[in-house]
Amino acid sequence: DLNNSLVSFLLTGLAGFSTPAGHIGPDIQVDHDISLLIPEIWCRLNAEERQPEQMIENGLLKKIKDFEHNGEIILASRLGYRITSRFIRHYAGRVFDNPNKVFGEAILKPETQNPDAFADGVKFVTEAHARVSKAYFEDGSIDQACPPLRSLLHIMAHGNFEGHGVDAAEIRSLFTLDSMLKSDWYRVRLETQQRRDIALWNRHVATLSRFDGQPEFRQEATRLDISSRLAKATAELHRVSSTAYLADLNGQLGADPMGE
Repeated sequence: DLNNSLVSFLLTGLAGFSTPAGHIGPDIQVDHDISLLIPEIWCRLNAEERQPEQMIENGLLKKIKDFEHNGEIILASRLGYRITSRFIRHYAGRVFDNPNKVFGEAILKPETQNPDAFADGVKFVTEAHARVSKAYFEDGSIDQACPPLRSLLHIMAHGNFEGHGVDAAEIRSLFTLDSMLKSDWYRVRLETQQRRDIALWNRHVATLSRFDGQPEFRQEATRLDISSRLAKATAELHRVSSTAYLADLNGQLGADPMGE
């Protein structure tokens, strides 16, 4: 499922955005209000405005950096990027008359409420990352993860992958569409899809041939025009068996080879 999700995200250019629920810092309880309000703002942005690259370039999203707290490095970068006051000024006015009153600094930067609580919250997240990712190593499913996700699971569990952290160009380049389309692991997905399509149409051809060849079903086969359906199935089998079909699959989801 993770492999399929990553491929679909890269193919469609879907950016991952999330909203908090429950509490934002120890002092602000929002339940699901933020989860409901942010989509109201997001649906008022056009396609270009929703591009994370554009938001980052214009200072609407800002990367959260690791920091030292009580002599310990807190991996706050695991939280990714967050919206800024500039984002609120630009876009939240499409919903609110005075958006800065709704999204004040205490919400945008919950560490200003209580640095200790913020650090503990980040540590809880990173510890959960490590615990969940280590399960993939324990049950052997790490071997089924595609290279980008395998590198990420290593980083979540052990802090690095082949000496590289999550911000290294060697890691981040794995999560680009161009890298995926050129990769061997993606081609294996396409070849798997072709094999499964060939098997499917072979099964269709065999079933129709068997039905068409039964003398007792001759009248019914004529009524259903089985011979025409068989010809179409045979033509489709030839199509999916061709090298041109494999090329046509490029840019599609393909199929996970796990279990073959």
